[in-house]
Amino acid sequence: MAKLRIAILGDGGWGTTLAILLTKKGYPVTLWGAFADYAKTMLKTRYNPKFLPGIKIPQQINITSNIKSAVTDKEIIVLAIPSQYTRATLKKISGLFAKKTIFLCVTKGVEVSSSRRMSEVIQAELGPVKLAVLSGPTIASEVAKEIPTTAVVASNNKQIRKIIQSVFSTKRFRVYTNPDVIGVELGGSLKNVIAIACGVSDGLGFGTNTKAAILTRGLAEISRLGKAMGAKPDTLSGISELGDLVTTCISKQSRNRSVGELIGKGKSLKEIYRNMQMVAEGVPTAKSAYALSLKYRIDMPITREVYRVLYKNKSPAQAVNDLMTRKSKEE
Repeated sequence: MAKLRIAILGDGGWGTTLAILLTKKGYPVTLWGAFADYAKTMLKTRYNPKFLPGIKIPQQINITSNIKSAVTDKEIIVLAIPSQYTRATLKKISGLFAKKTIFLCVTKGVEVSSSRRMSEVIQAELGPVKLAVLSGPTIASEVAKEIPTTAVVASNNKQIRKIIQSVFSTKRFRVYTNPDVIGVELGGSLKNVIAIACGVSDGLGFGTNTKAAILTRGLAEISRLGKAMGAKPDTLSGISELGDLVTTCISKQSRNRSVGELIGKGKSLKEIYRNMQMVAEGVPTAKSAYALSLKYRIDMPITREVYRVLYKNKSPAQAVNDLMTRKSKEE
């Protein structure tokens, strides 16, 4: 039986890792990047030095910056583009794919301009396409090195969930299914904001007690918002939320935690961005999450303080003080 043809849009660390994983399973994969010069470098050297250093890219992977050729005649299109650039990329591929094509979004973010989840952005631009989302505690370099990892695929369509589960599962990458698209997307996106808070804690020199407090209370406020938006409680205590939250908040490789740590040490966001190659999704998502908390009237104090530190020039020390001295309440 012929293998499904797959396009991965986004040549960052995660997109490249998934391209490698699928190629090792025998799938014909095309990896698209927005910048022609960088795509040519990857094609020539078979390495992605900016986003996945030290990992060899198999010769079988077709690397291109031509988005039309990337998506034409593909059965699965994987979207691994930073959240704030997803809509513009979708506009470029409208009408270039077949009706049977399955779209899999692996981006963890919320669009700032609309406060929409990525699946909502996809449907707004492309219509009622076949759609799934993949999320979980999936640090790209660990997956690329075949370190045991779990993830979850969510879709309203059971058949699509099963197809994606079968295509992506390996002996070292275990994929679960879940019908709760809202919960999986929110969990994967909002945990990045809490990871920034954990990084700030690290930068200020605080300890394990503080990080445990941020993790547990962060999970509580994400769960409150998730419930208001229609997510299922079980999803928010599963792989895509609790699992990803723990990983992102403690890993030294977490971009969001690292951004928070630098802020805690006194660096400005502008300084951090100047020296950063990869996108830290938690930075724009903090703005989106804060907007959602106001829209749904959900108290999200940690998210609120991260937003104020990032966008209102509030000092991290003052944010900590304000969190700790709020009015006493029940857990």
